[in-house]
Amino acid sequence: LSGVMKPLGPDQHLWYRRTFEVPRRWQGQRVLLHFGAVDWEATVLVNGREVGRHRGGYDGFSFDITDALRRAGEQELMVVVWDPTDRGPQARGKQVLKPGGIMYTATSGIWQTVWLEPVPVDHITSLRITPDVDAGAVKVEVDANTPYLNYTLKIAVSERGRQVAAAEMAAHGPVITLPQSTSLPLPHAKLWSPDSPFLYDLKLTLTRGGKTVDEVKSYFGMRKIALAPDADGTLRLCLNGKALFQFGLLDQGFWPDGLYTAPTDAALRYDIEMTRKLGFNMARKHVKVEPDRWYYWADRLGLLVWQDMPSAHAGDTKTDRIRPGNEAAAQQFETELKALVSGRINHPCIVMWVPFNEGWGQYDTPRLAGWVKQLDPSRLVNNASGWTDRGAGDVMDLHHYPAPEAPKLEALRASVLGEFGGLGLPVRGHTWQGEKNWGYRSFTNSAALTAAYLGLIDKLHPLTGKPGLTAAVYTQTTDCEVEVNGLMTYDRALVKPDEKQISAANRRVFLPPPPPAPEPAPPAAK
Repeated sequence: LSGVMKPLGPDQHLWYRRTFEVPRRWQGQRVLLHFGAVDWEATVLVNGREVGRHRGGYDGFSFDITDALRRAGEQELMVVVWDPTDRGPQARGKQVLKPGGIMYTATSGIWQTVWLEPVPVDHITSLRITPDVDAGAVKVEVDANTPYLNYTLKIAVSERGRQVAAAEMAAHGPVITLPQSTSLPLPHAKLWSPDSPFLYDLKLTLTRGGKTVDEVKSYFGMRKIALAPDADGTLRLCLNGKALFQFGLLDQGFWPDGLYTAPTDAALRYDIEMTRKLGFNMARKHVKVEPDRWYYWADRLGLLVWQDMPSAHAGDTKTDRIRPGNEAAAQQFETELKALVSGRINHPCIVMWVPFNEGWGQYDTPRLAGWVKQLDPSRLVNNASGWTDRGAGDVMDLHHYPAPEAPKLEALRASVLGEFGGLGLPVRGHTWQGEKNWGYRSFTNSAALTAAYLGLIDKLHPLTGKPGLTAAVYTQTTDCEVEVNGLMTYDRALVKPDEKQISAANRRVFLPPPPPAPEPAPPAAK
């Protein structure tokens, strides 16, 4: 937490300064400075020398600061941040300078981890992992900074410490030509799913002359997300070749102390554990991108994720075109959208990308949905969640509050309910600002809230059968500032409805609904 405790205006800059020393054992290596995320524009100086500048509030970035370091002793690091929030061109999600209603307090500056890393002069720089369940293999693409001959890249896949696949790639020509890719067979792979989130370990070793130069460890899950028709011809969301109803929470990822920043790694894990404990198998990460650790826990704990792109306001929803004068904002939006996909692409938990929400700044929807699919053909694309569907992508997404409604069926896209619910209950002592709060519908006690929630599930369950609904997202995981429609309070201290009852009801959603009762026969004619 920065301690600034006041908004950063568009006519201000936020300055960070600290000192550090480079360990002696790092001599002879390059020193990288990594930022998990800084909102929004960051200029980084080491010992008074600018080492780089980055624009984008949600994606990680790194600078090689070696040449700016002094030979020994104390080093000075300064970061200068500019963040105009909703007065600027950037993607910002629900952050505004004047919060209220469904818009919240803005986060500015460093809001994810910052760390130093020593690397060899020649080192692995990036990695892309693509599971291929149908082929029984995993594709591994690697990029490296290797300006010399005679390098070998070794790839090993392990299952609980036992190696199950391996491959080698050698350099050719005067410079190693990477990225290189290889496909490692895993013919009897253990598949990743919410019920069994099995992860394989991956190790990359860069060698020269038989000596290890660099080593990277990672992991992956073997899973496939796709559409397929059921026996009635209705398209369903399928995981690993089997239809699976995806039922999740709208997860906004705000915290009462750090706003965008969770207090601890355990707190990130807690939200995911509670989502699973309450009987959900999915979360829609709503117009925010989390630190890698959140997705790590989703990978480990078996939570499917629909990942929204944080919204900007470059487009005119009515025309689906860029607003005149907003061309630079649109270009920045696309830069950050590409960074989102490339930055989180290795997490098996993510099964769907959502470029737009409810028409907020929406433009060129078919083009952008197709472009995201090109960037990542292995996942589904939701062209627009709620109200402004443009006929593109893999799903048609409706929003309906508070109760779910029958889906509209199409031949080429599955039907999903991107938001519903929003049942509110303020809990005294656990609200953001006393009595000033709201929900789509409000209740005064836990019993009434529980009964209303169970009523919604009774309406949702039949829609998962022949009506053809394939996924649903309840609003929401926690209260958020003045919104009190979370299943948990904003401070995560309480689950507001009866936990056992709603957990049992949620798990019933995954079972086939009972057939409708036959209509009574008409009375016999006299």
